[in-house]
Amino acid sequence: MNDAEVMMNPNDLVQFLKKSPEYFTKDDILRFCEENHVEMVNFRYAAGDGKLKTLNFAVSSKEYLDTILSDGERVDGSKLFSFIEAPSSDLFVVPRYGTAFMDPFAGVPTLNILCSYYDSTGHPLASSPEHILRQAESSFKKHTGMEFKCLGELEYYVISKEDTFYHGSNRTGYQESAPFCKFCEMRTKALLMITRAGCKIKYGHSEVGSFTKDGYYYEQHEIEFLPTSPVFAVEQILIAKWILRVLSVQYGVEVSFAPKIAINKAGSGLHIHILAEKNGTNVLIKEGVLSDTAKRMIVGILDVSDAVTAFGNTIPVSYLRLVPNQRAPTYIFWGNHNRSAVIRVPLGWIDSADMAAEANFGLKRKTDKDAKQTFEYRVADGSANIYETVACLICGAIHGLGMNGALTKADELYTSRNIFDEECTSFLKTLRQLPTCCAESADALIAKRKMFERDDIFPPGVIDAQAEKLRAYNDETLSERIIRDETLFIECVEHYVHIN
Repeated sequence: MNDAEVMMNPNDLVQFLKKSPEYFTKDDILRFCEENHVEMVNFRYAAGDGKLKTLNFAVSSKEYLDTILSDGERVDGSKLFSFIEAPSSDLFVVPRYGTAFMDPFAGVPTLNILCSYYDSTGHPLASSPEHILRQAESSFKKHTGMEFKCLGELEYYVISKEDTFYHGSNRTGYQESAPFCKFCEMRTKALLMITRAGCKIKYGHSEVGSFTKDGYYYEQHEIEFLPTSPVFAVEQILIAKWILRVLSVQYGVEVSFAPKIAINKAGSGLHIHILAEKNGTNVLIKEGVLSDTAKRMIVGILDVSDAVTAFGNTIPVSYLRLVPNQRAPTYIFWGNHNRSAVIRVPLGWIDSADMAAEANFGLKRKTDKDAKQTFEYRVADGSANIYETVACLICGAIHGLGMNGALTKADELYTSRNIFDEECTSFLKTLRQLPTCCAESADALIAKRKMFERDDIFPPGVIDAQAEKLRAYNDETLSERIIRDETLFIECVEHYVHIN
């Protein structure tokens, strides 16, 4: 990291240590804490409910700080994960130095640091979400020689008491500015806090959802990140969710990442953009067009996409978002720019002229246009077990890269048209549907479990536990009942408004 990169990086530790986080050492953390008078250290780690947990340490001496940074600490795994039983529940949480950041909300200088789980024998906990994702990432590299990268689009609603100023109507809030966007200041404050925590943000903006109901105002927003390694991509989302929720308390509002919060209003997804690199080069593009490698990865993910919902769409109201003509997927296909597709290839820069030169009187472009191209998985939502969801997508990509006839299948599953138009009737009949409830999602997961269990990525117990959890909802007829009973819809929304 050069001097300019250090100066522009908002992370306090990068500024102080003048090095990239991946090179942080224990001695770096000790020196930072000592010279910046850090009084508290928080271990943070994701549990089975998808939320970041906290273990506080009041710093009493350098020796004590050295001990916890070296050894981690014990926790009760049975309280963190439903699939861990009490008699064998002792786990270690061990800090990863490169994740350290200063807590933006603490009243005294406080260092937050993310942790990994280890079992009683000192080995990585095979069933922990983070380890599952690391196994998937390693498997992808082993089988393909490529690096898997991804980013998330985090959508959420801000919910406040209704006021009388500059109301917007439904579906008019996209990239709105103040005063018509009421919580853009809260969003921009969150962006600054998230980047200071070491996360890489692409942009933030208001989304289409904007409406009033029963004395409350609902306003939808989105934060999109930059592509990184899978674990970092997931943990950026976890940190952002935590920051948004704590910040919402300061603003006297609520934030919800739920997939659906009102009938006939925009739902919130968790879209995941994917790319692969070899020797630092994006392999999704070859000679200016989408590569065969990209098409194979897409087909593999499409083939397992019904099963991915078991981790990406984990509550009954997830399937109230996945309905026809709502800009959300229902049938398994892919297309360019098509927002009803399971996988969309978004507009890229590969065919564009040098727009910056045109707009700026001859300014020459310095960026690599091909490097930006991704494809986007559009099914998941805010209820997702994010580590496992991305791990499933990696498994699908590996599957596609080794699939016989993948390119033919890619042609068969492609359209850029609206599949509900009359001219697509024949095409629609050839497509498989996504699950319509948690029970169907569980069935799909069990049917395709071998693709996820290869290379010991997913332990069998994790698959079984997730299927059991999904089936326990007994939601096979929920969508039909909600259509007839709006009160039931409201009850479901209120129950799951703060899931994950």
